[in-house]
Amino acid sequence: MELTLTPMTEQELARLREPLEVGYAEDLVAHRGLTPEAARERTDEQLRELLPAGAATERALLRVGRVDDTEVGWIWVGLPASADTRQAWIYNIEVHPAHRGRGHARRMIQLIETELAGLGVPELALNVFGTNTVAIGLYRSLGFEVTAQQMAKRIDPPS
Repeated sequence: MELTLTPMTEQELARLREPLEVGYAEDLVAHRGLTPEAARERTDEQLRELLPAGAATERALLRVGRVDDTEVGWIWVGLPASADTRQAWIYNIEVHPAHRGRGHARRMIQLIETELAGLGVPELALNVFGTNTVAIGLYRSLGFEVTAQQMAKRIDPPS
């Protein structure tokens, strides 16, 4: 029962897009202080910009992770825009709740790294919210290093 990555179809993207939008908007509210409406608007705008042709968008690797015929999750990686840019970028990696804790995210990243190496891409990067300690631990164990850090502090209004 080996995990494999297959190209995502437009139908699969349509099905997976709504949970992606909802989850990312919730993270923007929780971690960036946006209102729910502003977060949803920003999410919609970013997805339109990053995936203008949906699953057929050039320089976007949208892959579905499967074990046998069961979909266990998916990964979205953007390829470098030019020869000057050396980094591919993980925009999203998701393991469906019923399949978590089995190493599927690790395997999806390893498989996408192999695909990127075959394309001559020398580096893979991502953002992770600081409260996502499970993901941070996974990324560190896979050799990702902190290259930038964003910090924030909430300021309470005077009483």
